Amino acid sequence: MKKLRKLADKPVIGPLVKKAMNYAVNREVQSVAQHFSSYLSPKLAIDSSLKDECYRIRHGVYCEELNFEDTNAEGIEKDDFDDHAIHCLIQHLPSSDYSGTVRVVRPENEGEIIPIQKYCIDSITPGKINPNDFKPHEVCEISRLAVPNKFRRRQTDKFKGAATGVINEQIYSEEELRCFPFIAIGLYLSAASVVIENNIKHTFVMMEPRLARSMSFVGIRFEQIGPPIEYHGKRAPYYINPSLLMDSLTPGFKLMLKNIRKSLNHSKNNDS
Repeated sequence: MKKLRKLADKPVIGPLVKKAMNYAVNREVQSVAQHFSSYLSPKLAIDSSLKDECYRIRHGVYCEELNFEDTNAEGIEKDDFDDHAIHCLIQHLPSSDYSGTVRVVRPENEGEIIPIQKYCIDSITPGKINPNDFKPHEVCEISRLAVPNKFRRRQTDKFKGAATGVINEQIYSEEELRCFPFIAIGLYLSAASVVIENNIKHTFVMMEPRLARSMSFVGIRFEQIGPPIEYHGKRAPYYINPSLLMDSLTPGFKLMLKNIRKSLNHSKNNDS
């Protein structure tokens, strides 16, 4: 694409190259959005049964696998912030299993805060944007993103032959496996949809720097507002708002965001 941009400046072949670039961008737009929607469907977890699905996924990831929290007999991972959070799920359409969850913690009442204010406020560099500078209803935090092990791209310990890079096509087809890196992106775009639909001005996230770098590849560029600290591994505070998101998001993922917003509104109306 960089070579095409240089050629686009040539007076003779420039128009043809620009046409080719536009075609490539349009193909990317369609490919990204269609690949996601072919296998994955985002929805809001409005009723208690869907919220329990979120808590079960989180227990499997945060308690059983990562050991960030203690396991429990109920098999759910839940905290005080869930009572003022909006929860999202992504469903894998061929199996009907849920392939990931994320929440947007959104204070609305007196005394409600976001996790970063309780646990990591000192990690924010003085002079950087800070949730304490705003009214509670103006801020939110994206947290508890979780993708079950079986829905990750690399099935490293699931079957014989995995060590040599064999794809377990008995579980999922190769075409579907290419879609699974989109789950985390789809979850963040689902959270972004919640933020936009609810007119929340300021969004904070505690995440691994490498995850922030991964999100930047598709144009989800979080602003780091403090150094990494030890918080369930090395994590740093980040900030984003709707304007920053829309300014940097690539065309394909803008269309994906548009489709996710439609899907979440549809699920909300149906559940209502």
